[in-house]
Amino acid sequence: MTGDLRSNPLVGASPIMKDIYNDLLLVGRSKATVLIRGESGTGKELIAKLIHEHSPRANCPFIKVNCAALSESLIESELFGHEKGSFTGAVQMRKGRFELADGGTIFLDEVGDLPLSVQVKLLRVLQEMSFERVGGVRTLSVDVRVLAATHRDLEKAISEGRYRQDLYYRLSVIPIQVPPLRKRLEDITPLMMHFLTKFNAENQKNVALSKEMNALLLRYHWPGNVRELENCMERLVVLARENVVTLKNIPKGMSAYFNDIQEVSLKPSARKKKDSLTDSMQDIEKGALIDALERCAWVQAKAGRLLGYTPRQVAYKIKKYNLFPREPV
Repeated sequence: MTGDLRSNPLVGASPIMKDIYNDLLLVGRSKATVLIRGESGTGKELIAKLIHEHSPRANCPFIKVNCAALSESLIESELFGHEKGSFTGAVQMRKGRFELADGGTIFLDEVGDLPLSVQVKLLRVLQEMSFERVGGVRTLSVDVRVLAATHRDLEKAISEGRYRQDLYYRLSVIPIQVPPLRKRLEDITPLMMHFLTKFNAENQKNVALSKEMNALLLRYHWPGNVRELENCMERLVVLARENVVTLKNIPKGMSAYFNDIQEVSLKPSARKKKDSLTDSMQDIEKGALIDALERCAWVQAKAGRLLGYTPRQVAYKIKKYNLFPREPV
Protein backbone atom coordinates (compact mmCIF):
# COMPACT_ATOMS: atom_id res chain seq x y z
CA MET A 1 0.00 0.00 0.00
CA THR A 2 1.43 3.38 -0.97
CA GLY A 3 1.06 6.90 0.36
CA ASP A 4 2.98 9.62 2.12
CA LEU A 5 2.80 8.34 5.69
CA ARG A 6 6.29 8.58 7.08
CA SER A 7 6.68 5.16 8.67
CA ASN A 8 4.90 1.87 9.43
CA PRO A 9 2.68 1.87 6.32
CA LEU A 10 -0.35 -0.38 6.52
CA VAL A 11 0.36 -3.63 4.72
CA GLY A 12 -2.51 -4.91 2.64
CA ALA A 13 -4.29 -4.92 -0.67
CA SER A 14 -7.95 -5.18 0.33
CA PRO A 15 -10.32 -2.35 -0.65
CA ILE A 16 -11.42 -1.87 2.96
CA MET A 17 -7.86 -1.30 4.19
CA LYS A 18 -7.21 1.10 1.31
CA ASP A 19 -10.28 3.06 2.40
CA ILE A 20 -9.03 3.16 6.00
CA TYR A 21 -5.61 4.28 4.81
CA ASN A 22 -7.09 7.11 2.75
CA ASP A 23 -9.19 8.20 5.72
CA LEU A 24 -6.07 8.35 7.90
CA LEU A 25 -4.51 10.91 5.57
CA LEU A 26 -7.45 13.22 6.29
CA VAL A 27 -8.00 12.35 9.96
CA GLY A 28 -4.36 12.89 10.82
CA ARG A 29 -4.50 16.57 9.88
CA SER A 30 -7.46 17.27 12.16
CA LYS A 31 -7.73 17.67 15.93
CA ALA A 32 -10.76 15.38 16.18
CA THR A 33 -10.95 12.59 18.75
CA VAL A 34 -10.83 9.17 17.09
CA LEU A 35 -12.25 5.86 18.33
CA ILE A 36 -10.61 2.85 16.65
CA ARG A 37 -12.65 -0.32 16.99
CA GLY A 38 -11.92 -3.92 16.10
CA GLU A 39 -11.02 -7.33 17.45
CA SER A 40 -7.81 -7.89 19.39
CA GLY A 41 -4.78 -8.15 17.15
CA THR A 42 -6.19 -6.22 14.18
CA GLY A 43 -3.63 -3.40 14.40
CA LYS A 44 -5.51 -0.67 16.24
CA GLU A 45 -2.35 0.70 17.88
CA LEU A 46 -0.58 0.86 14.51
CA ILE A 47 -3.43 2.94 13.12
CA ALA A 48 -3.23 5.29 16.12
CA LYS A 49 0.49 5.76 15.54
CA LEU A 50 -0.09 6.47 11.86
CA ILE A 51 -2.68 9.13 12.70
CA HIS A 52 -0.22 10.77 15.09
CA GLU A 53 2.66 10.59 12.61
CA HIS A 54 0.58 12.24 9.91
CA SER A 55 -0.56 15.06 12.18
CA PRO A 56 0.93 18.47 12.99
CA ARG A 57 1.85 16.93 16.36
CA ALA A 58 4.12 14.30 14.78
CA ASN A 59 7.25 15.67 16.48
CA CYS A 60 5.55 15.87 19.88
CA PRO A 61 4.96 13.05 22.40
CA PHE A 62 2.87 9.98 21.57
CA ILE A 63 1.83 8.56 24.95
CA LYS A 64 0.13 5.18 25.19
CA VAL A 65 -2.00 3.96 28.10
CA ASN A 66 -3.35 0.39 28.24
CA CYS A 67 -6.49 0.92 30.29
CA ALA A 68 -7.09 -2.83 30.70
CA ALA A 69 -3.67 -3.43 32.24
CA LEU A 70 -4.16 -1.10 35.21
CA SER A 71 -6.22 -1.68 38.33
CA GLU A 72 -9.04 0.70 39.20
CA SER A 73 -6.99 2.07 42.09
CA LEU A 74 -4.07 2.97 39.80
CA ILE A 75 -5.70 4.11 36.57
CA GLU A 76 -6.65 7.59 37.84
CA SER A 77 -3.12 8.27 39.07
CA GLU A 78 -1.70 6.89 35.81
CA LEU A 79 -3.85 9.19 33.69
CA PHE A 80 -3.84 12.37 35.78
CA GLY A 81 -0.84 12.02 38.10
CA HIS A 82 -0.75 12.46 41.87
CA GLU A 83 0.66 14.77 44.51
CA LYS A 84 3.18 13.71 47.12
CA GLY A 85 1.45 12.08 50.09
CA SER A 86 -1.90 11.76 48.33
CA PHE A 87 -2.00 8.02 49.14
CA THR A 88 0.18 5.34 50.68
CA GLY A 89 3.25 4.97 48.52
CA ALA A 90 3.01 8.42 46.92
CA VAL A 91 6.46 9.49 48.11
CA GLN A 92 6.79 12.20 45.47
CA MET A 93 4.73 14.13 42.94
CA ARG A 94 4.18 12.26 39.71
CA LYS A 95 2.92 13.59 36.40
CA GLY A 96 0.17 11.62 34.69
CA ARG A 97 0.00 10.54 31.07
CA PHE A 98 -2.19 13.48 30.02
CA GLU A 99 0.37 15.89 31.41
CA LEU A 100 3.21 14.04 29.69
CA ALA A 101 1.31 14.13 26.39
CA ASP A 102 0.83 17.92 26.48
CA GLY A 103 1.26 19.26 22.94
CA GLY A 104 1.10 15.75 21.49
CA THR A 105 -1.19 12.74 21.34
CA ILE A 106 -2.45 10.33 23.99
CA PHE A 107 -3.61 6.88 22.92
CA LEU A 108 -6.09 5.24 25.30
CA ASP A 109 -5.93 1.58 24.37
CA GLU A 110 -8.78 -0.67 25.60
CA VAL A 111 -10.76 2.40 26.64
CA GLY A 112 -13.82 0.17 26.95
CA ASP A 113 -12.32 -1.30 30.13
CA LEU A 114 -12.31 1.96 32.10
CA PRO A 115 -14.29 1.86 35.37
CA LEU A 116 -17.25 4.23 35.65
CA SER A 117 -15.50 6.38 38.26
CA VAL A 118 -12.69 7.19 35.82
CA GLN A 119 -15.06 7.60 32.87
CA VAL A 120 -16.53 10.69 34.56
CA LYS A 121 -13.11 12.32 34.93
CA LEU A 122 -12.06 11.41 31.40
CA LEU A 123 -15.23 13.02 30.07
CA ARG A 124 -14.28 16.27 31.80
CA VAL A 125 -10.81 16.19 30.25
CA LEU A 126 -12.29 15.68 26.80
CA GLN A 127 -14.70 18.56 27.34
CA GLU A 128 -12.42 21.06 29.05
CA MET A 129 -8.85 19.74 28.63
CA SER A 130 -8.31 20.30 32.34
CA PHE A 131 -7.96 18.11 35.45
CA GLU A 132 -6.41 17.90 38.92
CA ARG A 133 -3.80 15.41 40.01
CA VAL A 134 -4.93 12.87 42.60
CA GLY A 135 -4.70 14.64 45.96
CA GLY A 136 -4.21 18.02 44.29
CA VAL A 137 -6.26 21.21 44.23
CA ARG A 138 -4.60 23.02 41.34
CA THR A 139 -6.34 22.69 37.98
CA LEU A 140 -4.01 21.84 35.14
CA SER A 141 -4.76 22.56 31.50
CA VAL A 142 -3.31 20.61 28.59
CA ASP A 143 -3.43 20.57 24.79
CA VAL A 144 -3.73 16.90 23.87
CA ARG A 145 -5.09 15.01 20.85
CA VAL A 146 -7.01 11.97 22.10
CA LEU A 147 -7.08 8.68 20.21
CA ALA A 148 -8.81 5.68 21.73
CA ALA A 149 -9.31 2.01 20.87
CA THR A 150 -11.43 -0.87 22.09
CA HIS A 151 -12.53 -4.37 21.14
CA ARG A 152 -15.54 -4.11 23.48
CA ASP A 153 -19.17 -3.79 22.40
CA LEU A 154 -19.67 -0.30 23.84
CA GLU A 155 -23.29 -0.10 22.74
CA LYS A 156 -24.07 -3.17 24.81
CA ALA A 157 -22.07 -1.79 27.75
CA ILE A 158 -24.09 1.45 27.56
CA SER A 159 -27.40 -0.45 27.58
CA GLU A 160 -26.21 -2.40 30.64
CA GLY A 161 -25.15 0.75 32.48
CA ARG A 162 -21.42 -0.07 32.41
CA TYR A 163 -20.38 2.72 30.05
CA ARG A 164 -21.37 6.35 29.86
CA GLN A 165 -23.17 7.31 26.68
CA ASP A 166 -21.89 10.88 26.81
CA LEU A 167 -18.29 9.63 26.99
CA TYR A 168 -18.94 7.30 24.08
CA TYR A 169 -20.07 10.19 21.89
CA ARG A 170 -17.10 12.30 22.96
CA LEU A 171 -14.68 9.54 22.02
CA SER A 172 -16.24 8.53 18.72
CA VAL A 173 -16.23 11.84 16.87
CA ILE A 174 -14.35 9.98 14.14
CA PRO A 175 -15.03 6.20 14.35
CA ILE A 176 -12.72 3.82 12.50
CA GLN A 177 -13.70 0.15 12.30
CA VAL A 178 -10.80 -2.21 11.61
CA PRO A 179 -12.04 -5.50 10.11
CA PRO A 180 -10.72 -8.87 11.27
CA LEU A 181 -8.23 -10.63 9.03
CA ARG A 182 -10.78 -13.29 8.02
CA LYS A 183 -12.81 -10.54 6.32
CA ARG A 184 -9.88 -9.22 4.28
CA LEU A 185 -8.31 -12.36 2.85
CA GLU A 186 -6.43 -10.36 0.20
CA ASP A 187 -4.21 -9.01 2.97
CA ILE A 188 -2.96 -12.38 4.28
CA THR A 189 -0.33 -13.00 1.58
CA PRO A 190 1.14 -9.46 1.65
CA LEU A 191 1.28 -9.61 5.44
CA MET A 192 2.99 -13.02 5.39
CA MET A 193 5.60 -11.73 2.94
CA HIS A 194 6.09 -8.59 5.02
CA PHE A 195 6.67 -10.53 8.23
CA LEU A 196 8.87 -13.15 6.55
CA THR A 197 11.07 -10.39 5.17
CA LYS A 198 11.22 -8.69 8.55
CA PHE A 199 12.09 -11.78 10.58
CA ASN A 200 14.47 -13.19 7.98
CA ALA A 201 16.42 -9.94 8.21
CA GLU A 202 16.39 -10.01 12.01
CA ASN A 203 17.60 -13.63 12.16
CA GLN A 204 19.96 -13.63 9.14
CA LYS A 205 17.88 -16.33 7.44
CA ASN A 206 16.18 -16.89 4.10
CA VAL A 207 13.06 -18.86 5.02
CA ALA A 208 10.17 -19.16 2.54
CA LEU A 209 6.87 -21.08 2.48
CA SER A 210 5.88 -23.83 0.07
CA LYS A 211 2.77 -23.41 -2.08
CA GLU A 212 0.91 -25.95 0.07
CA MET A 213 1.87 -24.15 3.27
CA ASN A 214 0.81 -20.82 1.80
CA ALA A 215 -2.53 -22.30 0.72
CA LEU A 216 -3.15 -23.71 4.18
CA LEU A 217 -2.50 -20.38 5.88
CA LEU A 218 -4.84 -18.66 3.41
CA ARG A 219 -7.66 -21.01 4.50
CA TYR A 220 -7.11 -20.39 8.22
CA HIS A 221 -9.48 -17.95 9.96
CA TRP A 222 -6.79 -16.29 12.14
CA PRO A 223 -8.73 -15.69 15.39
CA GLY A 224 -5.76 -13.69 16.72
CA ASN A 225 -5.74 -11.61 13.53
CA VAL A 226 -2.56 -9.82 12.38
CA ARG A 227 -0.86 -10.33 15.75
CA GLU A 228 -1.30 -14.11 15.49
CA LEU A 229 -0.05 -14.11 11.89
CA GLU A 230 3.01 -12.09 12.88
CA ASN A 231 3.80 -14.45 15.77
CA CYS A 232 3.36 -17.46 13.48
CA MET A 233 5.79 -16.07 10.88
CA GLU A 234 8.38 -15.20 13.51
CA ARG A 235 8.25 -18.68 15.06
CA LEU A 236 8.51 -20.33 11.64
CA VAL A 237 11.59 -18.29 10.75
CA VAL A 238 13.29 -18.83 14.11
CA LEU A 239 12.58 -22.59 14.32
CA ALA A 240 12.93 -23.55 10.64
CA ARG A 241 15.83 -25.88 9.84
CA GLU A 242 15.40 -25.61 6.07
CA ASN A 243 14.97 -22.66 3.74
CA VAL A 244 11.55 -23.77 2.53
CA VAL A 245 8.92 -24.73 5.12
CA THR A 246 6.52 -27.38 3.84
CA LEU A 247 3.71 -29.36 5.42
CA LYS A 248 6.18 -32.21 5.90
CA ASN A 249 8.98 -30.30 7.65
CA ILE A 250 7.01 -28.05 10.00
CA PRO A 251 9.26 -27.26 13.00
CA LYS A 252 8.61 -29.68 15.85
CA GLY A 253 7.84 -26.84 18.22
CA MET A 254 4.91 -25.84 15.99
CA SER A 255 3.50 -29.24 15.00
CA ALA A 256 0.57 -29.12 17.46
CA TYR A 257 -0.25 -25.55 16.38
CA PHE A 258 -0.32 -26.55 12.69
CA ASN A 259 -2.35 -29.67 13.43
CA ASP A 260 -4.99 -27.36 14.87
CA ILE A 261 -4.75 -25.07 11.84
CA GLN A 262 -5.19 -28.01 9.46
CA GLU A 263 -8.17 -29.28 11.46
CA VAL A 264 -10.09 -26.00 11.59
CA SER A 265 -9.15 -25.09 7.99
CA LEU A 266 -10.89 -28.13 6.51
CA LYS A 267 -14.05 -27.21 4.65
CA PRO A 268 -17.22 -28.63 6.24
CA SER A 269 -17.64 -31.15 3.41
CA ALA A 270 -14.00 -32.24 3.67
CA ARG A 271 -14.27 -32.51 7.46
CA LYS A 272 -17.42 -34.61 7.13
CA LYS A 273 -15.68 -36.84 4.58
CA LYS A 274 -12.66 -37.16 6.87
CA ASP A 275 -14.87 -38.05 9.85
CA SER A 276 -16.73 -40.62 7.77
CA LEU A 277 -13.46 -42.19 6.61
CA THR A 278 -12.17 -42.28 10.20
CA ASP A 279 -15.37 -44.02 11.37
CA SER A 280 -15.05 -46.61 8.59
CA MET A 281 -11.42 -47.36 9.45
CA GLN A 282 -12.33 -47.76 13.10
CA ASP A 283 -15.14 -50.16 12.22
CA ILE A 284 -12.67 -52.27 10.22
CA GLU A 285 -10.12 -52.20 13.05
CA LYS A 286 -12.73 -53.13 15.64
CA GLY A 287 -14.01 -56.05 13.56
CA ALA A 288 -10.51 -57.41 12.98
CA LEU A 289 -9.70 -57.14 16.68
CA ILE A 290 -12.86 -59.02 17.73
CA ASP A 291 -12.16 -61.75 15.20
CA ALA A 292 -8.54 -62.20 16.39
CA LEU A 293 -9.52 -62.23 20.06
CA GLU A 294 -12.21 -64.87 19.52
CA ARG A 295 -9.82 -67.04 17.48
CA CYS A 296 -7.27 -66.86 20.32
CA ALA A 297 -9.76 -67.38 23.17
CA TRP A 298 -9.20 -63.77 24.25
CA VAL A 299 -5.51 -64.32 24.97
CA GLN A 300 -4.33 -60.80 24.21
CA ALA A 301 -0.69 -61.71 23.44
CA LYS A 302 -1.76 -64.27 20.82
CA ALA A 303 -4.30 -61.90 19.28
CA GLY A 304 -1.61 -59.23 19.13
CA ARG A 305 0.74 -61.53 17.22
CA LEU A 306 -1.98 -62.21 14.65
CA LEU A 307 -2.59 -58.48 14.15
CA GLY A 308 0.96 -57.21 14.53
CA TYR A 309 0.13 -55.36 17.81
CA THR A 310 1.89 -55.46 21.16
CA PRO A 311 -0.11 -56.78 24.13
CA ARG A 312 -0.31 -53.20 25.43
CA GLN A 313 -1.80 -52.00 22.13
CA VAL A 314 -4.37 -54.81 22.20
CA ALA A 315 -5.35 -53.91 25.78
CA TYR A 316 -5.71 -50.24 24.79
CA LYS A 317 -7.92 -51.04 21.80
CA ILE A 318 -10.10 -53.41 23.86
CA LYS A 319 -10.70 -50.52 26.24
CA LYS A 320 -11.14 -48.05 23.37
CA TYR A 321 -13.90 -50.12 21.76
CA ASN A 322 -15.36 -51.28 25.10
CA LEU A 323 -15.09 -54.97 24.16
CA PHE A 324 -15.90 -57.98 26.34
CA PRO A 325 -15.74 -61.75 25.69
CA ARG A 326 -19.01 -63.28 24.62
CA GLU A 327 -20.73 -65.25 27.32
CA PRO A 328 -21.04 -68.96 26.47
CA VAL A 329 -24.45 -69.97 25.22
